[in-house]
Amino acid sequence: MSTSLPAHSPTPALLKHVLLSEILAVTSTMRKNSRWASATPVMTVRDSPALGMNMGLRISSPAHQTRLSGRGNKEAELMAGFLELKRAVTHMQDVRDAVLPDLLAPFFSILRSPLSTGPITSAALSAMHSFFICGLISPESRAIDVALIDLSSTISHCKFEASDSSGDEVVLLKIMTVIQDCLCSAVGKHLGDIEVCEMLETVLTTCCQMRLSETLRRSAETTMHTLVRTVFSKLHYLDPEEEETKLQAAPTDEENDGELRMSVTPKEVVNEEIASSEADSEQTEKSDNLAQKLAAEPPSPPSPVNRPEYGLPSILELLRVLVNVLDPNDQQHTDSTRLTALGILNAAFEASGSKIALFPSLKSIVVDPGCKFLFQLARSENNMVFYWALRTISTILDTMRKDLKLQQELFLTFTIDRLAPPSSPNPAKTNTPALGAIKQRPYSPSTQPGTPAANSPLLKPVDKSDPEAGTVQTRVLVPPARGETRDLILDTLSLIAGHPSFMVDLYTNYDCDINCENLFERLIDFLTKAVYPSQGIGNLETQRNVQYICLELLLSFVNDMASRANGELPSVSWPTEFPSTDSLLQAKSRKQLILAGAARFNAKPKAGLAFLEENSLIYADLSPEVSKHLSLAMFLKGSSRIDKRLLGDFLSKQENGELLKEYIGLFDFKDKPVAEAMREMLEAFRLPGESQQIERIAGTFASTYFAASPDEIKSEDATHVLAYSIIMLNTDQHNKQIKKRMTIDDYKRNLRGVNDGLDFSAEFLQSIFDSIRKREIIMPEEHTGQLGFEYAWKELLARSRQTGKYMVCNTNAFDIEMFKAVWRPVISAIAYAFISFEDDYIIQRAIAGFRQCATLAGHFYLPDVFDFVVVSLSQATTLLSDSLPAEVPIYPIINIEGQSITVSRLSVEFGTNFRGQLAAVVLFNIVNGNGNALREGWTQIFEMFQNLFLHSLLPTRMLQMEDFLGGVTMIPLRGSRPSKSQARNDGGLLSALSSYLMTPYSSDMVVPDATEADVENTLSTIDCITSCRLDELYSQIIQLDPEALVAAVRALEALAHDRTVARLKITVEDTLHPIDDQLPQLPYDPASVFLLETMVSITSQAPQYIEELWPIVFEHLSALLSSPMQYSVLLIERAIVCLLRLCQILAHHVSLRDQVYVAFDLLACLPASVANLVGEQVIAGLILVIQKNGDIIRSQTEWNLIFALIRSTMAHPEAARMSFDLIEGLIAEGPDYSLSVDNFLGLLTILDDFATAASTLQEQQLHKRRRGEPLSSSNSLVISRGKKAVDIFPVLHKNLLSWMQLQMVDEPQAWKNMGLPLLSALGRQSINAAREIRHNAISHLQRILLGSALINDADQPKVEEVFNRVIFPLVDELLRDSVAARDPQGMAETRLRGSALLCKTFMHLELRETRATTDFRLLWIQVLDLLDRLMNVNRGDQLYEAVPESLKNVLLVMNAVEILVPPGAIQNELQRTLWLNTHERMERFLPGFLTEVIPIPPPDSLSTTD
Repeated sequence: MSTSLPAHSPTPALLKHVLLSEILAVTSTMRKNSRWASATPVMTVRDSPALGMNMGLRISSPAHQTRLSGRGNKEAELMAGFLELKRAVTHMQDVRDAVLPDLLAPFFSILRSPLSTGPITSAALSAMHSFFICGLISPESRAIDVALIDLSSTISHCKFEASDSSGDEVVLLKIMTVIQDCLCSAVGKHLGDIEVCEMLETVLTTCCQMRLSETLRRSAETTMHTLVRTVFSKLHYLDPEEEETKLQAAPTDEENDGELRMSVTPKEVVNEEIASSEADSEQTEKSDNLAQKLAAEPPSPPSPVNRPEYGLPSILELLRVLVNVLDPNDQQHTDSTRLTALGILNAAFEASGSKIALFPSLKSIVVDPGCKFLFQLARSENNMVFYWALRTISTILDTMRKDLKLQQELFLTFTIDRLAPPSSPNPAKTNTPALGAIKQRPYSPSTQPGTPAANSPLLKPVDKSDPEAGTVQTRVLVPPARGETRDLILDTLSLIAGHPSFMVDLYTNYDCDINCENLFERLIDFLTKAVYPSQGIGNLETQRNVQYICLELLLSFVNDMASRANGELPSVSWPTEFPSTDSLLQAKSRKQLILAGAARFNAKPKAGLAFLEENSLIYADLSPEVSKHLSLAMFLKGSSRIDKRLLGDFLSKQENGELLKEYIGLFDFKDKPVAEAMREMLEAFRLPGESQQIERIAGTFASTYFAASPDEIKSEDATHVLAYSIIMLNTDQHNKQIKKRMTIDDYKRNLRGVNDGLDFSAEFLQSIFDSIRKREIIMPEEHTGQLGFEYAWKELLARSRQTGKYMVCNTNAFDIEMFKAVWRPVISAIAYAFISFEDDYIIQRAIAGFRQCATLAGHFYLPDVFDFVVVSLSQATTLLSDSLPAEVPIYPIINIEGQSITVSRLSVEFGTNFRGQLAAVVLFNIVNGNGNALREGWTQIFEMFQNLFLHSLLPTRMLQMEDFLGGVTMIPLRGSRPSKSQARNDGGLLSALSSYLMTPYSSDMVVPDATEADVENTLSTIDCITSCRLDELYSQIIQLDPEALVAAVRALEALAHDRTVARLKITVEDTLHPIDDQLPQLPYDPASVFLLETMVSITSQAPQYIEELWPIVFEHLSALLSSPMQYSVLLIERAIVCLLRLCQILAHHVSLRDQVYVAFDLLACLPASVANLVGEQVIAGLILVIQKNGDIIRSQTEWNLIFALIRSTMAHPEAARMSFDLIEGLIAEGPDYSLSVDNFLGLLTILDDFATAASTLQEQQLHKRRRGEPLSSSNSLVISRGKKAVDIFPVLHKNLLSWMQLQMVDEPQAWKNMGLPLLSALGRQSINAAREIRHNAISHLQRILLGSALINDADQPKVEEVFNRVIFPLVDELLRDSVAARDPQGMAETRLRGSALLCKTFMHLELRETRATTDFRLLWIQVLDLLDRLMNVNRGDQLYEAVPESLKNVLLVMNAVEILVPPGAIQNELQRTLWLNTHERMERFLPGFLTEVIPIPPPDSLSTTD
């Protein structure tokens, strides 16, 4: 219906033709009517304009005369006007030279005349349309302004006789066409405000004519939308300041005001007349409607001189009319009318909504009452009204958001409340993550169908994101939306939240505003909960639609935040005119404290005050001017979160009198009427019900108010009485239970004489009475209906005057705080959608959401978030297993293209799980490169590794374990029953596995078949695992930062602990009665080995962090090695290998070297049965540690630990060989030489053990082969090592002498700790069962005793030590039959050597001139006892003869040095006693032998001597 202007300028001939053609069309239609069928107009000369003009006279045309005189309703004159116009035009060369009003006058007359019929009026309107189309009516036309005034007036008051309804509606349709031609074409700019209002009113009223057809009304609405867009578009070109100035300067008298008044009064067609804009003037009584006056008598057109173009006045009037129509409490308008107005209003805001806010006059209408009515309509039960209300609200908020901060808060709060899931009688408990619980609200149906209920929700809502804030509810309860209503609300919310900065704006404007609700948190809370299924919100399709929309909003929020973090969106700096980001974040923190404090105060005031004081929310501003009571009063008055009912009760308590005084003193009562002062105070808190409390409040008010020097009140007592009277008057006038209400006379009578003995003036009391009667004092939380709504809206407007503009900025300054507040429920919702939804687009968006959340977690360094993403995705992969089998099942192995593939249950199931594969790829791609952001999530990662390992799906590199002996090998998946086998003597991997099969499965196991489908699914699984790049992730782990690396190792340790220590504990507890006191043993578990190897491999490859990782790993290793008999041998061996591998690293860190010996001590304490199996690995690792870190051993204690470890593994042949090689290297001169004072005794002991081991082996061999040839160093490595060990003793002795010479050790210490133990060891080995060792030992012992500087010149105690601890025990042992049985053929020789050693040592140590006075009688007697036994042990052997000979030599030497002197000689007491004792003892086994060797001199010789 829009006007199409000619593409080129029309020719005069064409314009003339069009004009004449339209005249003919109208007159032809007129002649078809009976009124003009026979009428022949007779024109007099006086009436002829053409003739008058030719004669030079100024004569107005009949049309003008008709219009001016009001006689245009005559039939003849209507026809005559066209005939005269036709005659005048016929002689014109260019009709554009004519005055446009004259050309159009006959057409206007027809349109105004009630005599016209529908067809005639239709023809005239068609003519007008043609004139616009062809350009006859154009901006260049003469007197265009006057013509447009006439046109507006004529169209707005067009009348015709009604005929058939369809024809009449065609006329109305053409009227709207002409109006659109006029207003939307180039000539529209010549219209004034009055003309625009008339035209808009005409079309608007047509839209609301319910008796008109639906088609016509819809057409009228379409036209109206076009007109409104055109009119409001004018705002883009108007200067707001200039237009507002003009508007304020315009006259305000009733006449001018009436010209610009529009109305919408839908009425029925009456008296067979249709009015397109309104009924006849007789049918209406609105005196301020100019259009109605024109209907009765068309006025003279106003002068066009200096008439301004239409602008702000007409737009303002149109907006006022449209907003007034929306009032849901105005019964004059129906829902159909409101629906029309909503559509028009929406079109207006779509055209120029952003400009409306620039014009204060327009903005004030939108803010109030526009938003007020719209928000009430947003609860309409009429779906169409409801939809258009939501659409209009969304448009207004989109275009005027900056000026509607609190209005948007109200609407969003209402929206979230209505979208909250309806409560069920028995709500099921769910694990849906959320920010806070949303309380359900009772539903109260609307009292008026088609319109919203009076208790529409508004104003400062309770902070639902904070559970503590839920104790005060200032919002009116709303019913939950259902069905289509719910969908519409949700779609509207999605539309409003469509721009990237929406969530940021919510957070900065509301969550960071103490007086506003936490809208951002509440919205996210709702959206995340709505992604999960909920009962009572419709069928499955409806529910899924809700879930999709909410998820899309969440994902958009995450996407926008990620875009800001990644710099994909232009960086927007926070505007300087806004409050600083720091101040907003501080306000947010303070808000949370205030919410918590207010909630505690509402529950228990004393606890609340303590919390507020603790957090410096009160009493922090104390000063001489600010007391504690004043500080508290300021907080209570300024906080909207305090329960107003509780506040009134708290303030009016007797003990809080001073606080009440300070609180009321905060009100400014200066120059305020007493009724308004009472209203202001009582709207701040709920008046308590107890009379004494009311008395305190009234008394305190009276004191404060009277101090402000009010007029007319004489005293404070008078004020007190007056305050009480106002409270009573308010109750009397507005309590529905009171039937007989107080009159003004009653009120005056009650207050007679209370003003300090005088009466108040009648005017004073009348003003109080009228104020209370007309406006009830609404106490907080007292009303809910329309009064409550009006009070709440008033409060909102009051707040809006104090709050700033709505801040819009797509900044990233708040993203971290926003993300930290909501990440958990957001990720949970995305994970649920990913797992549950089938839509590919949703799945793709969810994947993107996961990636973006992970990106944000890394960007903001929030490991908890990254962990949560990993946990959520890992659950979606299905690669986590609640219970892994202790024994790996038998799976078929297929060879495909030279590659062995295990077809397991997991590989088949995972190959069919496309969503799980997606989750796995996304998960590992996210973790790859972002490992430093991961903490607890490593548990899930390694759990999946473990599961994949058990199903042979991990890369080969991750399946290997490192060994000291044989490099690397694969971790076996299964273990078999132990089988008897030869102990291995060669070096190689896993010496402890002689009882285990190294192949994955035994050859006798039945392997199931794999189908082609299973193989195909397995290949899909392998492709997916390959895409996950697990080996890359494994490589990245060792490069992690310390914190992330520690977390990874902790995760591995926890998993390994569960499969070993924890499982063993459960097994022990389940074993009630162990058989034969044997502890239960866990079977071989490949997963525990895999976890252990992975943990130690990671630790070994990150030696720089060994200090942090060692305690974690050692805790697990020590737990295993503390109960080695209860785990599989392979696991224990791997634990030992791992421990020693780590010891190599520990040795390089000085601060951790003590931990090496802690580990050695743990290994040394292994049971012999275990040590025998794992000894080779232990010694191999020990050797590596010592060889690579020779300086690590620095004390005797440390050496002792080394030797204890060696000693514990000596039973293992290969370990013994390696150990002895190590010892030889330590003692031998060379690079590994390490013999020292600290390790001397330890080496001596271990060498002694090697020799003893040879003896033990010899004895065992003797028992096995009694008649066989004994073992020797040539045929036994053990004997050879024993012999070498004994031969090393002299080397030790030599080094000891060297140290003593160099004074590296003092002599007593050297003897006690080294010399004597050395001699004792040689003495013990002198009875070794191996002959070679025994003889070597006794030879070494004799050489040392007879030639060592260690015991040369030894004092008697040392000599006695030699005999008592070395010689005597040796000889005594040689005399034992059990010792002799060790080597029956060779022991006689040893005894012979022993006797010789005894005698030689005695002679060497005791028989010296220097020791002649030494008392060694006891020692000598012991020697004789042993010689006696030696001689008589076997009378047939050589000893029987050798002992007397050796004894003879001893006696001769003793005599020679005058120690043993016969009685005939000169003797001292010592010599005499020694002789007697010797003689007595020798007589027992060699009678007469002593005197034979040393004859007793005869008496004469004695005398001679004397």
